[in-house]
Amino acid sequence: MSACLQAMGMALCRFMKIQRFVADAGNAVMRWCHKWPTVALVLFATLSVIRAAVEIQVDASRTNGLIRPLHGVNLGPLCYRGMVDLTAYHRELAVPYTRLHDVVWLNAHAVDISTIFRDFRQDPRDPSNYDFACTDDYLAAITNTGSRIIYRLGESIEHTPRKYRVHPPPDPRHWAEICLGIIRHYNEGWAGGFRHNIEYWEIWNEPDVRPSMWTGTDAQFFELYEITARAIKNQFPHLKVGGPALGGTGDFVEGRFVPTKFASNFLAFCRSRQVPLDFLSWHRYTSDPWDIPRRAQAMRCLLDDHGFNHTESHFNEWNYLPREDWMPMFKEGQGTTREAWFREMSGPAGAAFAACVLSLLQSAPVDVANFYTGEIQGFGLFNFHGVPQKNYYAFLAFRRLLDTPVRLDVSAVPRGMTALAGRHPTRPALGVFVSNFNQPAEEITLRFPGLPWGQEAEWQWRVVDANSNLEVRARGKIQAQDASLSLKLPAPSVGWLVVEGR
Repeated sequence: MSACLQAMGMALCRFMKIQRFVADAGNAVMRWCHKWPTVALVLFATLSVIRAAVEIQVDASRTNGLIRPLHGVNLGPLCYRGMVDLTAYHRELAVPYTRLHDVVWLNAHAVDISTIFRDFRQDPRDPSNYDFACTDDYLAAITNTGSRIIYRLGESIEHTPRKYRVHPPPDPRHWAEICLGIIRHYNEGWAGGFRHNIEYWEIWNEPDVRPSMWTGTDAQFFELYEITARAIKNQFPHLKVGGPALGGTGDFVEGRFVPTKFASNFLAFCRSRQVPLDFLSWHRYTSDPWDIPRRAQAMRCLLDDHGFNHTESHFNEWNYLPREDWMPMFKEGQGTTREAWFREMSGPAGAAFAACVLSLLQSAPVDVANFYTGEIQGFGLFNFHGVPQKNYYAFLAFRRLLDTPVRLDVSAVPRGMTALAGRHPTRPALGVFVSNFNQPAEEITLRFPGLPWGQEAEWQWRVVDANSNLEVRARGKIQAQDASLSLKLPAPSVGWLVVEGR
């Protein structure tokens, strides 16, 4: 009994100390508030805003064209020559364009010039000097998904100390003849080939990224581009030729875009010599999704300023770059640092980033966009076993939004979030695609003025976050008049709402 009383006494003492601590802390807070009342008010107001729901308005009575399918990818569904086959997923996404770059990382002997025409000394007019077999199978798998192909003529990136195939071709005209043979094979059936009707032919990739993609000079690349572009347009004037898949585009200095010298000089060269440029391709990896539409506008202005008003803008490599840091990809980051980096890239933050970009591109002056990548490497939508990652489900939500393709007016979207909405052209249905990248509020209120159908509608809310892969989080019914919904969406996460009227 005495031991019990002793324990109770000790517990009471601890309780009294806690009470005194709480009282002292409370008194300290009150003294602090009296001393700095303005700061206290700002702090408490900020905390209240963080807790409060934010509002987004979707006006179903006001339309803004159609939602554009800008969810193209780099690389097709076959990995390890079919040991991992992502065809079903690519069909589910309805990938509009698949760009062919870095194919050899997972499918050796395909696509790159050096894998198809292995002995540069041979005659490119002789079909027996080409080995198309692996590339035939790889392209057939892409066309089998319904996607169209953007064929990059050139080589894959080499991060090795020694560079093997990213050198300037010894004879650019000979190299251009090889490219013509590849086009004839895949578009005109030459050498036992196909009629894939591939429209876009891109010359090289990132010649400004040296020495990983090009060991020569600017002048050497400009010569290669001119000779090849002219050869393609002379033989196939209906096809579109372009490039050069710029690795760097420029920087914003005090709000003004300053392009790289390579980008400016390339466009000046093409303009002065009247070199064909049906599309300009460029890349961006960043941790800021709002940088991308601003950069897209800058690239459009750069084209127009050089007289290329009708040249398309292809944003054909993009992905989330955590903390703007490339180090984990290289040897110094090998191990757990790289593992965590890729995990973040493909996790909830990467999914929210991708959803933001897919939404923001709708108002950006780009004609084609391709995420890097649509397969299983570290940058991919799938892990190395072919399991979809979080960013895949962001793409899937966007694809399903395209089932309600008439774009609706969306307003009052708070900082750190994006929202894109569409309705069906003939039946009473609308979808809302929301990304919370870094908005502190954990709840959103969606308001729907102008619902064009009857008194009641059913809704379903699906989420992509750390715990969900686009599963249903909530469902219910709303009235058409003054319709609104309050939904949970803490950052980083993606939400997709479907509303079906009667």
